[in-house]
Amino acid sequence: MKKIIFPILLFLFSLNALAQHNREKIKALKISFITEKLDLTEQEAQKFWPIYNDYYKAYSRIRHEEIRSIRQEIRKNINTLTDEKARDLITKLNESESELHEQRMELSAKLLKIIPPKKIILLKIAEDDFKRKMLERFKNNGYQKRGGK
Repeated sequence: MKKIIFPILLFLFSLNALAQHNREKIKALKISFITEKLDLTEQEAQKFWPIYNDYYKAYSRIRHEEIRSIRQEIRKNINTLTDEKARDLITKLNESESELHEQRMELSAKLLKIIPPKKIILLKIAEDDFKRKMLERFKNNGYQKRGGK
């Protein structure tokens, strides 16, 4: 039994380490991509990144914890949801999405104090472009692994 458990634990630990490495790699790529697209000066970058990182932590928490758990609950219980429970879940989902919007508004207000408005618009474009490039890369890698070109 011990001979089976150890390889399984080792495999799971390796997967976790690989996922962590990939997240760090993607984060570094995003930082580089945004810095290049916004053409941040050294002084702007020193002020920009702490504000953006705080925003992104809050954004990720809301999106990946709150909204994900609400959506999982909906999927899991969709056939047995009462109208009252469905209304409650809609309210929670709307509150979380409003909180995301508030975080974005706060980010813009803080950034307006340190970078020009045009760079804030460029930030939104850069974020969208980065997501698109990562999705394309993911799709292409998945296609190639399945035997495509």
